[in-house]
Amino acid sequence: MLRRLFARLRAAFPQATLRVRLDGGFATPQLFDFLEAEGVEYLLAMASNRRLEKRIRRLMGRVRMQSKASGRTETLFGETRYAARSWSRKRRVIMKAEVVRLGERAPRNNPRFVVTNLPQGPAHVYGCYRDRGDVENRIKELHYGLALDRTSCSAFVANAFRVLLTAAAYVLLQELRRHLAATPCAAGQVSTLRERLFKVATRVTVSSRQIVLHLPSAFAWLSTWTSVALALGARAG
Repeated sequence: MLRRLFARLRAAFPQATLRVRLDGGFATPQLFDFLEAEGVEYLLAMASNRRLEKRIRRLMGRVRMQSKASGRTETLFGETRYAARSWSRKRRVIMKAEVVRLGERAPRNNPRFVVTNLPQGPAHVYGCYRDRGDVENRIKELHYGLALDRTSCSAFVANAFRVLLTAAAYVLLQELRRHLAATPCAAGQVSTLRERLFKVATRVTVSSRQIVLHLPSAFAWLSTWTSVALALGARAG
């Protein structure tokens, strides 16, 4: 899949630098070798093990002392050269040593490791890896807000069609969100928009000339609903 994707991206954007960011489940020696042979940048998370825990121990000790003194979450970054037994060579591993403090909860150690070929400093590289956060929120919107995984049909084509319908619904919601800048729903996720704007009890009257929607005169998000409707071109009255 990556090989086909790289070919298409390079044909469309011949001057672009390709960068691959993957979670730890993909950190296999075969994939590292493939990415390096393709000449792309990569950032891959890696699960902790005894050797990596030993290398981050001193950094974790320093960050625990900082967090104890400040009473807040503290983070330090470092790097090491590491090769698992199945790897063809050593690679650069960014280490994040972190102690997380949330309210009255006990402090929690949060070490993380990212294998990369980027040359920048550890904090910058880890920031590049972490920047995927908002993309994951969009995926969660598709999953939880629009039930993208509801593919219970017995045929592949039927399930593929359901996925396409979900994607189309998401595009419509994105277009709706563009018109919400001046409303309380400006940063609303899909599930919020559904609850506040779509789930409204309505009486429908159909005649030979028109379809009339009789909306309630009062409900929790009436002012927001009205603002959105006007922004989309509806006429008052």
